[in-house]
Amino acid sequence: MTVARAITIQRTLVPPRDRKGFAARLKRRADYYAGAKCRFWAFEEAGLPGAFLEFFEAADPETLAKAHAAAPDPVLDPWRIYTEVELT
Repeated sequence: MTVARAITIQRTLVPPRDRKGFAARLKRRADYYAGAKCRFWAFEEAGLPGAFLEFFEAADPETLAKAHAAAPDPVLDPWRIYTEVELT
């Protein structure tokens, strides 16, 4: 049996005046999570500028939880970790 991948999702609303700072924070997060053996993606809603979804993924829940615990920028709900469902 293989261990399922784990993911955390966060939604963030960013006012226009804060976009530059938010872009820098996204870059820091991407760098940090890559170093913590995780993957990080950010998407902006096409019809609502400033509405972002951030995805944090690791090979297992333990790796993701450890990365969240040590993250320089806290995740709003770090304990909400979802595991991949096997579709057999």
